[in-house]
Amino acid sequence: MKNVKTWLVTGASQGIGLELVKQLLANGDNVIATTRNSKKLTDALSDFSPQLLAIDTDITNESSIANAVMVGNIRFGTIDYLINNAGYGLLGGIEECSASEVQANFDINVFGLLNMTRAVLPIMREAGSGTIINISSVFGLIAGAGWGIYCATKFAVEAISEALEQEIKPFGIKVIIIEPGYIRTAFLDSGSVITPANIVAEYTDIAEIRRKHKEDLPGTQAGDPVKVASVIIKTALLNAPPLRLLLGSDAVQYATYKADMLLTGIENNKKVSVSINYA
Repeated sequence: MKNVKTWLVTGASQGIGLELVKQLLANGDNVIATTRNSKKLTDALSDFSPQLLAIDTDITNESSIANAVMVGNIRFGTIDYLINNAGYGLLGGIEECSASEVQANFDINVFGLLNMTRAVLPIMREAGSGTIINISSVFGLIAGAGWGIYCATKFAVEAISEALEQEIKPFGIKVIIIEPGYIRTAFLDSGSVITPANIVAEYTDIAEIRRKHKEDLPGTQAGDPVKVASVIIKTALLNAPPLRLLLGSDAVQYATYKADMLLTGIENNKKVSVSINYA
């Protein structure tokens, strides 16, 4: 008989989150799906499943998260896997992005992930097991013009996850960082990427980046969301999963470029770097 597991997925109403919910339910597992619009999620599913608990949740609000975790834990008795998937992009130059726009992006992409993680960890610690899967990006490893703020949120996710893995390993809890490249979802054209209110005309290169991401890239991304969701689930089920997993040929390319750049810079400047030591 199948050992049914319980998964909590944030940002579950579209994109990778929705595909994860579909595949997990098809596998016969329980799913606690948090989203800003649970009706949008249930409307996107072909059949009602009693193993789905869809909850309207504001991941920037700790009380809202605590309620979702409590209700889900009461319903299914445990939470075995947490997939921190919720997030959105802010596409604009550093000068263009206001303090409130930057704060809002960090509130969802970073503090929302922290809020949910803190809420679920006591359940996993008590069980002596569990896995936390944080959906980062290859742009948590490398940054580019126009994406500075979004990349900063994903760099933060990488650092948090790396430290968390060391902190909770003694409790039998695993951490996985998923680093996708461009995936063919509606992320670029569904309101999941926003632009700053204050556009500075002089940044013509960033304006062209915005145009490409709005007009040229949607529908051409190399990554298949169905395959992405399947790999995430299979990786989470491994006894010894990797801490980091790049997804997509473009992700491998970007990460390799960054690694090579770092190694070259270290080697070229090694004499200066070590010269500041006491003799």
